[in-house]
Amino acid sequence: MVKIKASFVADIKSLLSATRQKVYATINSAMVEAYWNMGKRIFEEEQLGKERADYGTFLIKELARHLTKEFGKGFDERELRRIRQFYQLFPIRDALRPELSWTHYRIILRVDSPTARQYYLTETAEQSWSTRQLERNINTLYYERILSTSNKREALLAEQKMEKTKPNDVIKNPYVLEFLGLEWPTGYSESEIESAIITNLQSFLLELGKGFSFVGRQYRIKTDTKVFFIDMVFYNYILKCFVLIDLKIKDLTHQDIGQMDMYVRMFEDLKKTEGDNPTIGIILCAEKDQAIVKYSMLEEGKHLFAAKYRLVLPTEEELKNELEREKQFIREQIANKQPAS
Repeated sequence: MVKIKASFVADIKSLLSATRQKVYATINSAMVEAYWNMGKRIFEEEQLGKERADYGTFLIKELARHLTKEFGKGFDERELRRIRQFYQLFPIRDALRPELSWTHYRIILRVDSPTARQYYLTETAEQSWSTRQLERNINTLYYERILSTSNKREALLAEQKMEKTKPNDVIKNPYVLEFLGLEWPTGYSESEIESAIITNLQSFLLELGKGFSFVGRQYRIKTDTKVFFIDMVFYNYILKCFVLIDLKIKDLTHQDIGQMDMYVRMFEDLKKTEGDNPTIGIILCAEKDQAIVKYSMLEEGKHLFAAKYRLVLPTEEELKNELEREKQFIREQIANKQPAS
């Protein structure tokens, strides 16, 4: 019996998969454009009858009735309002991202802040976020957590100005690790949490942010007299530097900070290669005392960071409160550094 080559079968499968992806992308792009045109047409028709206070409601209701009768479910009043909102928030058709599906846009429409909305739009397109990833990031205030860590004035004003990407632009606080599936309160050891992170490495990389790649776990670094092991080492190709992560199951201490400072200095001396930017150290801790942050090398260390982690998905209110405390701390830091008038 003659067998066909495995490479031949693989080629045919690859061609079919590529074609399906192109067809899917074409359909997605066409649907997004169609909904944009629908939203524009609805908005323009409403403006023609704007002297009648109830005309917009009447128009949407009647249009939904006609479309449902002709095309079935999927065009109720709520969806038509969403399509109209789509046009209003994205009035320039050429600015639409062809990489995004209508489902992506439907999720982004829930974001109130224009700067946050633009951030999610750009990141979804550039990082190829699935709709599930996008929804999780919005629900966990991904954008706001990045801003809360930044010590720039622009961050306090909730503006995103990144002429050159800096560590503060990608490091978040807190980190939400609900995907590890660990219950809280926890009796887990640092090693167990670390193992759960490695098991769920793809999700952890997504939570870390843009540009991270995994280098190693319990990374061995040796001096002339001693051997040390760093919990996790990553490389960020946007920042062009190594990122060391030390995991702590208890509150942040000054000893933790001193240890990470030593790791960073050792890595700079022994591992960093020509062309790399300064190494970053992140201490992931259950709690961090702001007084320790204020009166330690974290205050001036541009490449040392302490960030809290949460093992369960907090409510939006809890996250907002956490971010507000972080912003208030940053405001106080900036105020204390201002020269006396």
